[in-house]
Amino acid sequence: MNFWEKITGSDMNKEFKIFEARAEKLPEDYKGAWEEIKSNLWIHSDFTGRNLMPILEDVLGMLEEKAADGVSTKEVFGEDIKGFCAELMGGEGANSFRDKWRKQLNNNIAKKLGK
Repeated sequence: MNFWEKITGSDMNKEFKIFEARAEKLPEDYKGAWEEIKSNLWIHSDFTGRNLMPILEDVLGMLEEKAADGVSTKEVFGEDIKGFCAELMGGEGANSFRDKWRKQLNNNIAKKLGK
């Protein structure tokens, strides 16, 4: 990856297109699970989202494998895809990028106020 790709995120766009092409081949219930997983994982990303790319790749691979085995999404995730995503990112209550930024902002303000 060159500097320009890293700055613009074009490398991630290419990778996402590959992910989406793979996801299109999944059964309908798995496609819905994939969309829900993506939306639940993004709140745990860093500023660029690069930290999620390996996780998304592994999750998509798992979905492809389970779909090929004929396992239903309910058997894989139960009723709690959001909980599954939270566990992937370090458990329930794991910090999201908003939490990290909020803490950093609060620390900076406290320093400026001399606390």
